[in-house]
Amino acid sequence: MTVLMGALLAAGILLCLSPWMWPSRDPETPAVQKGRLARLLEEAGADAVAPRILIAVMFAAALLVASAVWLLTGIPALAILAGLAAAAAPVMWLRGRRLRLRRLRRQLWPDVCDLLIAAIRVGLSLPDAVASLAESSPAMLRPAFIVFARDLRATGRFETSLDRLKSSLADPIGDRIAETLRMARQVGGTELISVLRALSASVRADAALRGEVEARQSWIRGAAVLGAIAPWVVLGLLVMRPEGASAYGTPEGIIVICVGAAVSVLAFRIMIRIGRLPEPRRWFG
Repeated sequence: MTVLMGALLAAGILLCLSPWMWPSRDPETPAVQKGRLARLLEEAGADAVAPRILIAVMFAAALLVASAVWLLTGIPALAILAGLAAAAAPVMWLRGRRLRLRRLRRQLWPDVCDLLIAAIRVGLSLPDAVASLAESSPAMLRPAFIVFARDLRATGRFETSLDRLKSSLADPIGDRIAETLRMARQVGGTELISVLRALSASVRADAALRGEVEARQSWIRGAAVLGAIAPWVVLGLLVMRPEGASAYGTPEGIIVICVGAAVSVLAFRIMIRIGRLPEPRRWFG
């Protein structure tokens, strides 16, 4: 009886905590439920890679680099810091790739707007105009529109296909264009061409301004990378020598390494923050 009462009590506590431990998922809003790693992979053009694979790669890189540093130097603190840096490297690479893709795509969206305007003016319906971009859009964006056209032919549902197109593109400007098309489809009207022209002009002006500012501020990022890496290169050369390894293996040396790591990370983030322009967020993603 005691075991039965304990099992019932545990089941009751588990049921009370279940809304927080296993929250319900709404199938209509998959984009909101995506984790940060999943969104990062999607926006970096690696949506075919599962987040668990990325986590496995991070763990393997951390283990490999930490083991190598431990064998070379014999300093535990340095091995742990090297492992943490190796684990963060894939995420940093994906973030850099995401920024590069956004910069390249930013130059292409005005052409997409012009192609949509031309397709609508020749008399194509809105779904057919978007599907025609599978053949006429820039090469970088064409795979997403090919999937959209195939999905539209298979289902005939414009809004569902548009949601999948937004997920494939994973771009803030693409989200704005998609929501403009959705609104035009739902409420109708004759202002779609003028809205697309205004959006095209706005994107062109923003891309030109960002390109000029980023060219002038590129030295800030270069200085930040150089300033963050150079001290650790010197430290690596020092600990390769026996007297350097013995000096940095002491408690005082470990404190110096940990404080230097904290200062390097803080200074690097401050420099990157100074030289970074605010990126548009995916409000409609």
